[in-house]
Amino acid sequence: MAIGFCCLFSNSVLLGLSITERAYGPDALTGNYAIIAFHSPFCYVIGITVMEFVRGRGQGGWASTRAALSGMMRNALIIGIALGFAFNVSGLALPAMADDALALIAQAALPAALFALGGVLVKYRPEGDLRAVLFVCAVSLLIHPALVWGFGTATGLPQDLFRSGVLNAAMAPGFNAYLFANMYGRAKRVAASSVLIATGASILSVWMWLALLGP
Repeated sequence: MAIGFCCLFSNSVLLGLSITERAYGPDALTGNYAIIAFHSPFCYVIGITVMEFVRGRGQGGWASTRAALSGMMRNALIIGIALGFAFNVSGLALPAMADDALALIAQAALPAALFALGGVLVKYRPEGDLRAVLFVCAVSLLIHPALVWGFGTATGLPQDLFRSGVLNAAMAPGFNAYLFANMYGRAKRVAASSVLIATGASILSVWMWLALLGP
C-alpha cells in the first residue's frame, strides 16, 4: 500500500505550482489550487483506511474501521485541512496581526519543505527494490498524466483546467509519499528512492508533457 500511495501522490505544491505558473502564468493556477484542496485529504483517507484495514486484518470490521478513523484523526495534514475548511465556511476573518504572521510563514514554507526533503533523502542512496522504484516512476511520470489526458479529453475540460490536471498528474511523488511510508514503517527505501529518482527524471518527462500541451 505504501508503494501504491507513492503512485497516487504527486508533488502538486513544490513542483506542480511552480512549473504551471512558469509555463502559463499565475492566472492558470486556479485548477492547481482546486486539485491541491482535495488531493491530499482524498489520498490520505484512502491510504490510511486501506493501511489500517490491512494492519487490523482478523480483528473484525468494527475494530478495523475504528483504527482507520483514529489514524485519520491523528494525521496532522488531515487535521489542518479540516480546520482550514471549517474556518473558511464559517465566514470569519483572521485578525490582521495573525494574517501577517501566517503570510510570513507561508513564504518560508516551500523553501523549508525543500530543505527538509533534501535532508531526508540524503540519508538514502537509490536502492531498494529497483523494479518497484521503476514501477512508481513509470506510473507517476507517464501513466498517471496519460490517464488524466484521456479523461480530460473525453469530458471536454476547459484548456486551463486540462493543463493543470495533466501537469499535476505528471509530477514526481511528493514528500508525503515518504512520510506515509515512514508513518507505517513500510517500503521506506522504495519511497525515498522513488521520490529522488522520479524528481530527477521529471526534468525530461515534464518537458515532454509541456511540449504536448503546447503554448
